[in-house]
Amino acid sequence: MPEPLKNLYNTTFFNACTSACEQCIPNYDRQVFLNDVHDEEWENRELKQRIRHVTLSLKKQLPEYFPDSLKLLLKLVPKLNQCQLNAEALGLLFLPDFIELFGLEYPHLSLAAFEQITPLITCEFAIRPYIINDQEMVLAKMLEWSQHENLHVRRLATEGCRPRLPWAMALPAFKTDPTPILPIIEILKNDETEYVRRSVANNLNDISKDHPELVIDIAQKWIGKSPNTDRIVKHACRTLLKQGNQVVMALFGFGDTAHVTISELTIHTPKVVIKNYLEFSFLLTNSDSEPSRIRLEYAIYYLKANGSSFKKVFKISEKEYAPYASLLVTKKHSFKLI
Repeated sequence: MPEPLKNLYNTTFFNACTSACEQCIPNYDRQVFLNDVHDEEWENRELKQRIRHVTLSLKKQLPEYFPDSLKLLLKLVPKLNQCQLNAEALGLLFLPDFIELFGLEYPHLSLAAFEQITPLITCEFAIRPYIINDQEMVLAKMLEWSQHENLHVRRLATEGCRPRLPWAMALPAFKTDPTPILPIIEILKNDETEYVRRSVANNLNDISKDHPELVIDIAQKWIGKSPNTDRIVKHACRTLLKQGNQVVMALFGFGDTAHVTISELTIHTPKVVIKNYLEFSFLLTNSDSEPSRIRLEYAIYYLKANGSSFKKVFKISEKEYAPYASLLVTKKHSFKLI
């Protein structure tokens, strides 16, 4: 069974973190901090709850006045960087979380801190209350960041304003009207790094769930401009492709499927246990006299705790099928815990 993410907060992490704090925070008490963190509820907390709890425990060791606390936190950043507690550890999310929780009355200081911190640990979650509080001011700063020399800051410009960012609070204003974030997306579509361009695609995919026609219009304008924008468009349209949107299907060369039939669906493993596979097969037939480019997918309906189900779509292939071709397709779907 995989290690729960919440266990990133382990002895190694806290040894490195507290050593850095001792070097940067006057009167810092390692043992008091660790006692506060490891209270009687610690083991029951999940990752996000642990992040917030570490934030609140650290607050007790810092000055009450936020600008003074922030100065000390920013001194911590290079020390933590030296400890190689990098963004992949996720545990350092307490840094932007502190700013999210206590810095809203000091937006200019906080945004400058996000710019400094995000190369170490992403601030995409923490910036969202600032957008809600003062959309015009924060978007102006994010537009400026879209041309920043650091790729992590550029990514924050687009990732932080995603309308439906996973794990984060939604941005209802952008779900209703995403046009204010389009200038940022437009600049970053040609970013030199795949890391940033991928974020552009994810932002557009979020938008497509509420405004499919807007994303289709952007896709039609960007497709064919360069290999990079083509990859953005494909990833941005993944939800529309899974929905079988005919305009988007045609955009990527998938035509009419009236001549395609699926038959002989067989479930080879009617009972599946965790760590094993669901295996199934079916016969795909192209009855047309011309080759057909087909995007082939399947859906699984997962049972939720409340008794309802939700559908998740998975791609099998995108390929061209010869005229009058019949092909037996087999697939294994893993049911391992993740």
